[in-house]
Parts: sequence; C-alpha cells; structure tokens
Amino acid sequence: MSVPTISAAELSQKIQAGEKLQILDVREPMERAESHIPDTAHIPLGFLPGRYSELQVADGEKLYIYCRSGARSASACNFLRDKGIDAVNVSGGILAWGKLPNN
Repeated sequence: MSVPTISAAELSQKIQAGEKLQILDVREPMERAESHIPDTAHIPLGFLPGRYSELQVADGEKLYIYCRSGARSASACNFLRDKGIDAVNVSGGILAWGKLPNN
C-alpha cells in the first residue's frame, strides 16, 4: 500500500516556518540516543500496536513519522492509517535529515 510521503527537507521547512507538527520516531531507543529530530514523540515500531492510543492526533491533523531510512516508518504509516490516523512517511528518514544544513 502506498502512503503519503514528505521529504526531510520539506519537513525541515515546515518546522523552520514555525508550524506546529506532530512527529513520531519509530526507531529503537539506541538509535534515537544517537540522533533524533527535536521535540518528537518516540514509540518503537514493535510497540506501536500496543501504544498508538498514546498519540494525541486531532482530526484533520497529520502525524509525520520517521525512522532510519523510511522503511519502518512506511510500515508504521500503513498501520496508523488503518486506525484512522492521517500518517505521513518522512522519506529518507533520519539519514536524509542529517544531511540537511542546520540539522
């Protein structure tokens, strides 16, 4: 199933523009400890089925999801979209994020 995507650069532009965004990191804790996008929620992909109800996403609001490269976050998007959450995959994940200037 294809999910909506946004590039790391587009996400960065939204953050820099001051948009209030919901962003979820689905990587493992040791990965997050190495680097992460500031002010983001964290639920490892394996725990998402039991914990997705913790996410506070309002109707009409998007949830941007990232992982290392975009594969796990795409899986998370599929799961959450099935639950009625407007999830958007950050293509390239933290690897793409880390290549951006000022990040």
